[in-house]
Amino acid sequence: MPSRIASCCCGQLSIEVEGDPLGVGLCHCFACQRRTGSVFAALASFAAPYKVTGTATEYGRTGDQGAKFRFRFCPVCGTNLFHTEEGYEQSSVGVAVGAFADPSFPPPQDSVYECRRHRWVRLPPGVRTYERDPT
Repeated sequence: MPSRIASCCCGQLSIEVEGDPLGVGLCHCFACQRRTGSVFAALASFAAPYKVTGTATEYGRTGDQGAKFRFRFCPVCGTNLFHTEEGYEQSSVGVAVGAFADPSFPPPQDSVYECRRHRWVRLPPGVRTYERDPT
């Protein structure tokens, strides 16, 4: 099974995941815009197991539907690298797509919080869109 490694800018923090992503998505919510410093977050979900190397700082946030997320970022360079959802830490992890630094990474299948998407952002053909979080 092929593995992929995503890392922060300075290389202090990395995460290794195995296999293909369970899903790739974009989130345009204001929390993700602020968290990433971009106009959306591009995230890929992977099944456990995953291996983290280095030290991460954590930030917790409750989503609009009540789910609790724990975001991990590098305390040296500030890269927001991965997150887990409370209760699912042992089964899956969400990783920032850009941290793989792989232009051939699979495109997103879903885009959530379309109501907050910057109108100049164009999505690839075939992406399923949701006005808010469908879960």
